[in-house]
Amino acid sequence: MKFNKRDTIFLLIIAAVILVLVVGTTERTTKAVPDNDTHKNVTSREQCMACHSAEGVKPQPLGHPKANQCFQCHKQPEHWVGGKNK
Repeated sequence: MKFNKRDTIFLLIIAAVILVLVVGTTERTTKAVPDNDTHKNVTSREQCMACHSAEGVKPQPLGHPKANQCFQCHKQPEHWVGGKNK
């Protein structure tokens, strides 16, 4: 089988799409919730935002998504009472 320039470009595009899909589906690397008494019983976004709002002790970094479910990205250990791990 002989490949011409058009076939090579097509295969490169397919390879690039596959690479983007594979890299885009890797596991997130967000920080876990600290394993301490302060965070142990946190169960809602409101409790998170008490410290992590713009006026809080440790505000969220610039560009942080305005999501309403902190525990969707930030996982807690299984033994915690707060947010559920999935």
